[in-house]
Amino acid sequence: MAYQACHRFARIAPRKARLVADMIRGKRVEEALTALDFEKKRGAAFIIVVLKSAIANAEERNADPTKLIVSESRIDEGPTLDRFQPKDRGRAHPILKRTCHIHITVEER
Repeated sequence: MAYQACHRFARIAPRKARLVADMIRGKRVEEALTALDFEKKRGAAFIIVVLKSAIANAEERNADPTKLIVSESRIDEGPTLDRFQPKDRGRAHPILKRTCHIHITVEER
């Protein structure tokens, strides 16, 4: 049985979040949480929250938390916010503020 959680419209670029999500895929839940606790990247904080939510969803349906494995950790691209920075001689340069959707699935093995 698979249990999932997601965080939509997370205010971090998907490219940066994928670096952390790839690190925990296929690991046991305890190992993944330990690895994320010691990770310095900002995306780890977003992924910890989603992983704990997926674990709570599994425990709510009477799954054994010691047998849970991160079966899927996926980062999808969300909408991009377009902003502009004023530059010299009246020009404007675009700033792309990217968002992403974080999906984590754990399953019991």
